[in-house]
Order: sequence, then structure tokens, then C-alpha cells
Amino acid sequence: MPEFVGSSEIGDTIGMCIPSVDPLLLDNLRVNKKYSVIGILSARTGAGPQVMAMDEAVKATNTEVIDIEWPRDTKGGAGHGSLIIIGGYDPSDVRQAIQVALDNLSRTFGDVYNSPAGHLELQFTASAAGACHVAFGAPIGKAYGLICGAPAGIGVVMGDTAVKTAGVDVLSFASPSRGTSFSNEGTLHISGDSGAVRQAVMAGREVGIKLLSEMGVEPKNDFPSYIK
Repeated sequence: MPEFVGSSEIGDTIGMCIPSVDPLLLDNLRVNKKYSVIGILSARTGAGPQVMAMDEAVKATNTEVIDIEWPRDTKGGAGHGSLIIIGGYDPSDVRQAIQVALDNLSRTFGDVYNSPAGHLELQFTASAAGACHVAFGAPIGKAYGLICGAPAGIGVVMGDTAVKTAGVDVLSFASPSRGTSFSNEGTLHISGDSGAVRQAVMAGREVGIKLLSEMGVEPKNDFPSYIK
């Protein structure tokens, strides 16, 4: 299978590369640029972690994110799956980018906390690249943070706590009917000074864990936290 690059049980994620995509398919993918070589990262669960992993991948390779979509996936519980398409000029660059993204998943899932009642997700980068920009509108080169809670009401409180904690720029707030694929999540996207964004994300995480724990079980992460 020459298109297969790799897979991971983390998020049920698979990475593929098409070295010479058919123009008829490319014309109907609705991507923002027409590269002859495309890479695909597709997952059942997790959207932010895959985007953040791909953000690191495009920084390290000569590739560009050309489309990101949020499938509503019941395996994701209250959240999404993800479809990320990148483009490049050399199949080896695209394959490398997909592999870098797959290798980063254990890190970017480090601040995903799950319980039977819902989940929390926190993400942070000191310098956003193309994936964060396409997915979340993050300014390239500036610090970016994601603060998400499910059920969605927890995300609202997490976001409020975050912006009260540190001086950050609010890019948007995604709710079940606005900015998501009708997922039961509230997600704040922020940008600004790196230290302030990190502080805001950590404050959102703290209150989110407390609130979700009130619904029966303390949420746990499967991998070590990377936001410290």
C-alpha cells in the first residue's frame, strides 16, 4: 500500500500520502491550494491534538496545510474526529510531515482529560504555524491556546476563568451550534504573549478538572501533561 504512511491507536489515527493525486479528485476536495502531492491525517477521536501535532509537522517540513475538517464522530463521545489535508511538492516531504504528526500525538494528547461524564482538552504553542491558523484562525508566529470543556457549559466557565486570569486576545469561542460540528463542547481560542497564554490555559484546566470531577469521576489524562 504505497499511500499508507503509518497509524496510531491514539485517537484511532491513520496517516497517508498520495504522491500524484488525480486532478478530478483534487478539483472536488475544496482545498485552498492545488498541490499534486497531498498527505492525509484522519482520526476517529481528537481534533485539537491532531491539529497541534500537524502544526509541529509543517514547521519541520516543506509542506502546507490546505484543509481541515471536523467530522462529528460518535466514537468521540461529546467531541469530534478530524480530517487534515496537507500539500507539498515532494512525496518524501509529505510522508515525513505525516510521520512527524503521528509521532507527536502522545504529546498533544497529554492534556486531554476524560471521564464517563465528559472531557477537557487544553493545547498550547508558543508559535502557531499553518495548522493552527487554518483550523482556529491563530496568528502565525504568535502564541496560541485552546481551552475546551464538554459538556459545553464547563467550557464556558473554563473560558471565563482563562480570560480573567491573564491578558490575552480572544480569537473566538466555539459552541455546539457555532464553530463546531454540533459537538457538546465549549472551546475558547486565544492568542497573545506566550507567558499569558500559557497561564490562561493552565487556569482553565484547573477549574475544568474541578467542575468535571463534580459529575462523579475525576477526569484523567492517558499521557503526561506537556503544558506546565
